[in-house]
Amino acid sequence: RGKGGPAYKSRSFAFFADAKLPPVSDKLMNGEVKDIIKCPGHYAPLLVVDFENNKRCVMQAPEFISVGDNITMGPGAEISEGNVLSLKDIPEGTPIFNIELTPGDGGRVCKSSGSCSRIISKSDSRATIVLPSKKEKNLDHNCRACVGVTAGGGRPDKPFLKAGNVYHAKRARNKLYPRSRACAMNAVDHPYGNTRTARKAKQKAVNRFAPPGQKVGKLWPKRTGKK
Repeated sequence: RGKGGPAYKSRSFAFFADAKLPPVSDKLMNGEVKDIIKCPGHYAPLLVVDFENNKRCVMQAPEFISVGDNITMGPGAEISEGNVLSLKDIPEGTPIFNIELTPGDGGRVCKSSGSCSRIISKSDSRATIVLPSKKEKNLDHNCRACVGVTAGGGRPDKPFLKAGNVYHAKRARNKLYPRSRACAMNAVDHPYGNTRTARKAKQKAVNRFAPPGQKVGKLWPKRTGKK
């Protein structure tokens, strides 16, 4: 989702900003947290930070930060909540979030609420991190990251309790809700849709290169039928 007509496009015009790390700088820069924003397009709160060079940055908020706190970016910054450093300057085992996959891309992984990664090993020019999924990634040691844990942890633990809350949560991001069963649809809306029968035993294997909408049922299986 997020592509197509207005019924499926993301409501990016209603989002506060694109949360990214500030541009790369060789100098040590200090910034002050001016505001904390709740954006419908991000699960974690966002920080509005004003740096010394008159640049304003919007980035994911770490835990235990408040308006008026200072954030430091660049070589020589302290290992404290919210500071931005290169992976080569961060000790192994330190929790980090909003991590770049290539130097200068602004942060790509561990941006959701309550998530963090850790550096498990380093070499001359590379650093290996372990993601929340236990997957390991080997990155350039010049990639930057924020120190700490993304704010908003425990968000999924709160139950919706009623359908109205789910409706508003999905509507904020323009997600389809409620989702009808495929066998309850009309034949023009889904490969399983018809009113003649609800039995869908004769599922056909779908081509790997089929367009979206046809990819239902058996997706390019290695084999079909009984053994």
